Amino acid sequence: MGRRKRRSQLDAIDEINMTPLIDLTFLLLIIFMITAPLMEYGIDVSPPEMNADNLPDKNTKSVNIDKTGKIIFNEQPVTKEDLLKILQALKESSPKTMLLLRADGERPYKDIIELMRAIKNSGFSNVSLVTSAEDTSS
Repeated sequence: MGRRKRRSQLDAIDEINMTPLIDLTFLLLIIFMITAPLMEYGIDVSPPEMNADNLPDKNTKSVNIDKTGKIIFNEQPVTKEDLLKILQALKESSPKTMLLLRADGERPYKDIIELMRAIKNSGFSNVSLVTSAEDTSS
């Protein structure tokens, strides 16, 4: 006669089923992956007023883009490719130079971002957007 082992309630504790826990973990991961990008754009932001400080006078160069999209570097019209070459040479000769980017208010945001990307590709990381002082007479 063989001995039979009787199962007790303690035997069930040794066999925890991990499948539901893993399913729950993946479900939460998917939920956070979907909702995290949406939360970034769901924040209500009120930009500050356009009261700017005075511009620094020394060691600065200006890049302008007018209403028609013409790029002007230090009062000389240039193409985007020429600007890239000029800025690369400027970065090598004077790496601490600060660039001031002045864009017409009627230019699309996309154009300003493309110009900033070109400036960044030339090696400059210190770029300031120039705004005009807000009229406070009212």
